[in-house]
Amino acid sequence: MRSPLRRILLAATLVASVAGLSACNKTGSTVTADDMSLGNPNAKVTVIEYASASCVHCARWNEEVFPAFKQKYIDTGKVNYVYREFLTAPPQVAAASFLLARCAGKDKYFSVLDSVYRSQEEMFSTGDYRGVLLRIAQSSGLNEQQFDACVSDEKALKALNDRIERYSKETDIKGTPTFVINGKKLNEDGGEAPLAQLDAAIAAASK
Repeated sequence: MRSPLRRILLAATLVASVAGLSACNKTGSTVTADDMSLGNPNAKVTVIEYASASCVHCARWNEEVFPAFKQKYIDTGKVNYVYREFLTAPPQVAAASFLLARCAGKDKYFSVLDSVYRSQEEMFSTGDYRGVLLRIAQSSGLNEQQFDACVSDEKALKALNDRIERYSKETDIKGTPTFVINGKKLNEDGGEAPLAQLDAAIAAASK
Protein backbone atom coordinates (compact mmCIF):
# COMPACT_ATOMS: atom_id res chain seq x y z
CA MET A 1 0.00 0.00 0.00
CA ARG A 2 1.41 3.36 -0.98
CA SER A 3 2.05 6.04 1.60
CA PRO A 4 -0.54 8.83 1.68
CA LEU A 5 2.30 11.27 1.02
CA ARG A 6 3.19 9.38 -2.15
CA ARG A 7 -0.43 9.27 -3.27
CA ILE A 8 -0.63 13.05 -3.32
CA LEU A 9 2.74 13.54 -5.06
CA LEU A 10 1.38 13.80 -8.62
CA ALA A 11 -1.51 16.04 -7.65
CA ALA A 12 0.76 18.27 -5.60
CA THR A 13 3.27 18.48 -8.45
CA LEU A 14 0.49 19.58 -10.80
CA VAL A 15 -0.55 22.21 -8.28
CA ALA A 16 3.03 23.47 -8.13
CA SER A 17 3.12 23.79 -11.91
CA VAL A 18 -0.06 25.84 -11.82
CA ALA A 19 1.47 28.10 -9.18
CA GLY A 20 4.33 28.87 -11.55
CA LEU A 21 2.02 30.14 -14.29
CA SER A 22 1.03 33.47 -12.81
CA ALA A 23 0.01 35.60 -15.77
CA CYS A 24 -1.55 38.59 -14.12
CA ASN A 25 0.03 41.44 -12.23
CA LYS A 26 -2.92 42.16 -9.95
CA THR A 27 -2.40 41.68 -6.24
CA GLY A 28 -5.38 39.88 -4.75
CA SER A 29 -5.84 41.59 -1.42
CA THR A 30 -9.45 40.64 -0.69
CA VAL A 31 -9.54 38.38 2.37
CA THR A 32 -11.84 35.38 1.98
CA ALA A 33 -13.28 32.72 4.29
CA ASP A 34 -10.62 30.29 2.99
CA ASP A 35 -7.79 32.44 4.31
CA MET A 36 -5.97 31.67 7.53
CA SER A 37 -5.40 34.86 9.50
CA LEU A 38 -4.28 36.35 12.78
CA GLY A 39 -4.84 39.74 14.33
CA ASN A 40 -7.53 42.33 13.84
CA PRO A 41 -9.74 41.66 10.78
CA ASN A 42 -10.82 45.31 10.90
CA ALA A 43 -7.30 46.73 11.02
CA LYS A 44 -6.40 49.49 8.59
CA VAL A 45 -3.45 47.45 7.33
CA THR A 46 -3.62 43.91 5.93
CA VAL A 47 -0.37 42.00 5.49
CA ILE A 48 -0.61 38.94 3.25
CA GLU A 49 2.22 36.42 3.20
CA TYR A 50 2.39 33.97 0.31
CA ALA A 51 4.53 31.10 1.56
CA SER A 52 5.23 27.38 1.39
CA ALA A 53 5.60 24.92 4.24
CA SER A 54 8.61 23.38 2.47
CA CYS A 55 10.33 26.71 1.73
CA VAL A 56 13.52 27.16 3.77
CA HIS A 57 13.38 30.95 3.41
CA CYS A 58 9.84 30.94 4.78
CA ALA A 59 10.98 28.79 7.70
CA ARG A 60 13.84 31.17 8.47
CA TRP A 61 11.54 34.20 8.35
CA ASN A 62 9.12 32.36 10.63
CA GLU A 63 11.88 31.75 13.15
CA GLU A 64 13.84 34.99 12.95
CA VAL A 65 11.31 37.72 12.12
CA PHE A 66 7.76 36.51 12.71
CA PRO A 67 7.90 36.45 16.56
CA ALA A 68 8.81 40.15 16.71
CA PHE A 69 6.37 40.98 13.89
CA LYS A 70 3.59 39.16 15.74
CA GLN A 71 4.32 40.90 19.03
CA LYS A 72 4.48 44.34 17.42
CA TYR A 73 1.60 44.18 14.96
CA ILE A 74 -0.64 41.11 15.39
CA ASP A 75 -0.92 40.97 19.16
CA THR A 76 -1.59 44.71 19.30
CA GLY A 77 -4.32 44.57 16.66
CA LYS A 78 -2.47 46.92 14.32
CA VAL A 79 -2.60 44.58 11.32
CA ASN A 80 -4.65 41.76 9.89
CA TYR A 81 -2.09 39.09 8.99
CA VAL A 82 -3.16 36.60 6.31
CA TYR A 83 -1.20 33.49 5.34
CA ARG A 84 -1.70 32.09 1.84
CA GLU A 85 -0.45 28.67 0.84
CA PHE A 86 1.89 28.03 -2.07
CA LEU A 87 3.86 24.90 -2.94
CA THR A 88 7.61 24.64 -3.40
CA ALA A 89 9.79 21.54 -3.67
CA PRO A 90 9.19 18.95 -2.41
CA PRO A 91 5.56 19.77 -3.25
CA GLN A 92 4.12 16.65 -1.60
CA VAL A 93 5.61 17.74 1.74
CA ALA A 94 4.23 21.27 1.45
CA ALA A 95 0.79 19.99 0.44
CA ALA A 96 0.66 17.38 3.22
CA SER A 97 1.75 20.00 5.75
CA PHE A 98 -0.99 22.40 4.71
CA LEU A 99 -3.62 19.66 4.73
CA LEU A 100 -2.48 18.63 8.21
CA ALA A 101 -2.54 22.19 9.53
CA ARG A 102 -6.10 22.66 8.29
CA CYS A 103 -7.22 19.30 9.70
CA ALA A 104 -5.92 20.37 13.11
CA GLY A 105 -8.39 23.26 13.03
CA LYS A 106 -8.18 27.04 12.69
CA ASP A 107 -7.16 27.44 16.31
CA LYS A 108 -4.16 25.14 15.78
CA TYR A 109 -3.30 25.98 12.17
CA PHE A 110 -0.42 28.34 12.91
CA SER A 111 1.05 26.23 15.72
CA VAL A 112 1.12 23.20 13.39
CA LEU A 113 2.70 25.28 10.64
CA ASP A 114 5.31 26.56 13.11
CA SER A 115 6.12 22.96 14.10
CA VAL A 116 6.51 22.03 10.42
CA TYR A 117 8.87 24.93 9.82
CA ARG A 118 10.93 24.04 12.87
CA SER A 119 11.11 20.41 11.74
CA GLN A 120 12.14 21.16 8.15
CA GLU A 121 15.82 20.44 8.70
CA GLU A 122 15.02 17.08 10.30
CA MET A 123 12.68 16.12 7.45
CA PHE A 124 15.11 17.12 4.73
CA SER A 125 18.14 15.52 6.36
CA THR A 126 16.45 12.20 7.21
CA GLY A 127 13.88 11.98 4.43
CA ASP A 128 11.37 10.78 7.01
CA TYR A 129 8.64 13.18 5.95
CA ARG A 130 5.79 10.96 7.08
CA GLY A 131 7.32 10.21 10.47
CA VAL A 132 7.91 13.85 11.30
CA LEU A 133 4.50 15.00 10.09
CA LEU A 134 2.81 12.16 11.97
CA ARG A 135 4.56 13.24 15.16
CA ILE A 136 3.33 16.81 14.62
CA ALA A 137 -0.17 15.50 13.94
CA GLN A 138 -0.18 13.48 17.15
CA SER A 139 1.01 16.46 19.15
CA SER A 140 -1.95 18.43 17.79
CA GLY A 141 -4.44 15.78 18.85
CA LEU A 142 -4.77 13.61 15.73
CA ASN A 143 -4.14 9.86 15.73
CA GLU A 144 -2.38 7.96 12.93
CA GLN A 145 -5.60 6.96 11.20
CA GLN A 146 -6.85 10.55 11.22
CA PHE A 147 -3.48 11.74 9.93
CA ASP A 148 -3.50 9.28 7.02
CA ALA A 149 -7.07 10.24 6.13
CA CYS A 150 -6.17 13.92 6.32
CA VAL A 151 -3.16 13.92 4.02
CA SER A 152 -4.88 11.71 1.43
CA ASP A 153 -8.13 13.69 1.35
CA GLU A 154 -8.70 14.34 -2.35
CA LYS A 155 -11.40 16.93 -1.73
CA ALA A 156 -9.08 18.95 0.54
CA LEU A 157 -6.25 18.65 -1.96
CA LYS A 158 -8.54 19.93 -4.73
CA ALA A 159 -9.51 22.86 -2.50
CA LEU A 160 -5.79 23.60 -1.98
CA ASN A 161 -5.28 23.40 -5.74
CA ASP A 162 -8.18 25.77 -6.34
CA ARG A 163 -6.83 28.30 -3.83
CA ILE A 164 -3.37 28.28 -5.37
CA GLU A 165 -4.79 28.60 -8.87
CA ARG A 166 -6.87 31.58 -7.75
CA TYR A 167 -3.86 33.22 -6.07
CA SER A 168 -1.81 32.63 -9.22
CA LYS A 169 -4.38 34.44 -11.34
CA GLU A 170 -4.66 37.32 -8.88
CA THR A 171 -1.02 37.86 -7.95
CA ASP A 172 2.24 37.37 -9.82
CA ILE A 173 4.19 35.41 -7.19
CA LYS A 174 7.78 34.85 -8.27
CA GLY A 175 9.20 33.53 -5.02
CA THR A 176 8.35 32.67 -1.44
CA PRO A 177 7.85 34.28 0.90
CA THR A 178 6.18 37.21 -0.81
CA PHE A 179 4.51 39.93 1.25
CA VAL A 180 1.65 42.12 0.04
CA ILE A 181 0.65 45.07 2.22
CA ASN A 182 -2.70 46.69 1.48
CA GLY A 183 -2.48 45.39 -2.07
CA LYS A 184 1.12 46.52 -2.66
CA LYS A 185 3.83 43.92 -3.13
CA LEU A 186 6.81 44.50 -0.86
CA ASN A 187 9.48 42.85 -3.02
CA GLU A 188 8.74 42.08 -6.66
CA ASP A 189 10.68 38.80 -6.62
CA GLY A 190 9.77 37.82 -3.06
CA GLY A 191 12.22 36.97 -0.31
CA GLU A 192 12.64 37.26 3.43
CA ALA A 193 11.57 40.71 4.58
CA PRO A 194 13.42 42.14 7.58
CA LEU A 195 11.30 43.75 10.27
CA ALA A 196 12.64 47.22 9.41
CA GLN A 197 11.36 46.89 5.84
CA LEU A 198 7.98 45.74 7.08
CA ASP A 199 7.92 48.62 9.58
CA ALA A 200 8.37 51.15 6.80
CA ALA A 201 5.78 49.58 4.52
CA ILE A 202 3.20 49.28 7.30
CA ALA A 203 3.81 52.87 8.39
CA ALA A 204 3.26 54.07 4.82
CA ALA A 205 0.07 51.99 4.50
CA SER A 206 -1.23 53.38 7.80
CA LYS A 207 -1.23 56.99 6.59
